[in-house]
Amino acid sequence: MKWFTQSDVGRLLIAGAVVFSLITALAAQDSAEWVARQVRDRNTGRDSRADMRMRLYDRQGRVRERALTMLRLRGGKGSGDRALIRFTYPNDIRNTGFLVWEHPDADDERFLYLPALGRVRRIAGQEKDESFVGSDLSYEDIGGRDIADYTYAFTADNVSWLAPDGTRHPAWLLESRAKDTNAEFPRSVSFVLKEKFVITAADVFNRRNERVKHFEVKRLEQVEGIWTALDVVMSNERDGTRTELTTSKIDYNVGLTEQDFSRRQLEAGAR
Repeated sequence: MKWFTQSDVGRLLIAGAVVFSLITALAAQDSAEWVARQVRDRNTGRDSRADMRMRLYDRQGRVRERALTMLRLRGGKGSGDRALIRFTYPNDIRNTGFLVWEHPDADDERFLYLPALGRVRRIAGQEKDESFVGSDLSYEDIGGRDIADYTYAFTADNVSWLAPDGTRHPAWLLESRAKDTNAEFPRSVSFVLKEKFVITAADVFNRRNERVKHFEVKRLEQVEGIWTALDVVMSNERDGTRTELTTSKIDYNVGLTEQDFSRRQLEAGAR
């Protein structure tokens, strides 16, 4: 009988370690948190400028229309993303602005400028689930969420999303649970497209685990090579309302800088 030498055992241990590392790496790539990070980090350009229309439907089906511009900037080394929204129509909300500074290692900062009061109001962290200017979207929906504030799990990893044009696309069902026990909407379940890492639909649940809101992408297209949700709807099933957001024009990599996302710029639209 031939016995293993010490060098043979060493080679087997090294080979086993390599195989284990590969398995671990592959498992990490398929983890729910890894998918959430891919959604956050997918290509959306260095920056963007968009013209949008918002339609707010009440329980009786009556509609109010608003127009707005949205500027976004991807964060650099040591800094988070930036966003600036300014309403341009109608007159009663014209020049109202919303500014978001995301921070990788600290709480995000959100500021709302109300021209009627002539001042900027800081949106506290506990207000992030509240309605954004009377819509069915929350401040967090608009400003983005911190990956570290949630835990993630798959409720299904081999489903398909039925697009409005009737085509089906492979997807994960990704569950997010807020670590904050006081969150108004502590749980959501989202369709994430496997090849694009785009969220195309989501159900949002309250503390009693009742579905309260439903998000759906109605039009998804490539713009300048970047997958972009051009028509989205957020429905509030509890209140019988919905908000439609349509992007009429968007340009990527237009040369925005952090100076375009200052509190001075937030107030500049009223001048």
